[in-house]
Amino acid sequence: MSEKRPSLLARLAAFLVTAALVVGGVALVAYRDRINLDTLRRYLAYRTLEKNESGQAAEFHYTGDESNSFAALGNGLLVCSKTSIQLFSQSGALYIEKNASMANPVVSVGGGKAVVYDVGGERLYVYADRQEVFSLSGKRILSARMSESGALTVITQGSGYKGVVTAYDAGFQEVIDVNISSTFVMDAVTSPNGRWLAVVALGQNGSAFESSLRIYDTRGSTGEPVSVSSLGDDVALDMQWDEEGVWVQLEHGVALAGEDGTVKAVWSNSGLYLKEFSLGGDGFAALFMGRYRSGNLGELILVDGTGTQTAGLNIQDEVLSISAAGRYVAVLHPGSLVIYDQNLEACATATLGNEVRRVILRPDGTAMLIGSESARLYVPG
Repeated sequence: MSEKRPSLLARLAAFLVTAALVVGGVALVAYRDRINLDTLRRYLAYRTLEKNESGQAAEFHYTGDESNSFAALGNGLLVCSKTSIQLFSQSGALYIEKNASMANPVVSVGGGKAVVYDVGGERLYVYADRQEVFSLSGKRILSARMSESGALTVITQGSGYKGVVTAYDAGFQEVIDVNISSTFVMDAVTSPNGRWLAVVALGQNGSAFESSLRIYDTRGSTGEPVSVSSLGDDVALDMQWDEEGVWVQLEHGVALAGEDGTVKAVWSNSGLYLKEFSLGGDGFAALFMGRYRSGNLGELILVDGTGTQTAGLNIQDEVLSISAAGRYVAVLHPGSLVIYDQNLEACATATLGNEVRRVILRPDGTAMLIGSESARLYVPG
């Protein structure tokens, strides 16, 4: 019995569907810079979320305190206060609530995990997948950080040392322990592949202070750095290690070092005053710089991995908070929010209540709007 062949009409329909897919694929590639796929992704991801006409979901409440620390974890918001750790969904459902006494709560997020710790205290907790996955106690904790791979670094105080840096892998197995006695340890993070540990330390060069970047091999056993690079007479405020390398936010600029620790790019603020900053963007740092020490007017500046200023925008309104994530930068003003792309062209704007004091941008262009006692999600159209 011979096989029945498709009809001419069926073959024509199949041809037209295939042609449409090919043309659509070519168009997406050719016009990818003009077509914002994130808008489509947001529509699909948040179409069932109840929002008002301006794209803001219903607010949810928590205990307000000036010491509260916040971070976006997955699709939710982590709120850390002096008495508790809470994880809310983007619509306000409470996933986690843990009683915890912390005088100075701080949170760091990376690789889908969050570490919460008490600066100067002895409590540290790590959360992932809506549960506590690791904890540490018994050591005085100075700082802790999650890497982009989900690995953890912890800086503690050790007898006779100015800092002890312990690096854990993504499974929280200790991989290296470094005791430093010559300089004060400011921050530390492991590389995305887990092979290297970057430590920023503050010491003296003659009569002047000097910051340095030290790189350690996590597979080594000597505890000695494989390289030490000067960051000048500046103070490190933040750091991050991504595919570009090690970003170090300094009080007077931004430095980027390679895997070997060599500083390959530096951007200096040329006498401007740093007001706000964010290292969360893909391949760029966002800085809000003021011409005067007092006041909050100035210029929003983006700096890429070559140390080049790629975009700048004078801002005449007061800036309360900035946040970079993915391809976007969010700037919060009293009563309003503006989200920019990497060319600092406005992508979305929203009118807000004056209770919003901080913004946390997420890579898909949505933003958590943080107030003193409540928060809500904003989804651009």
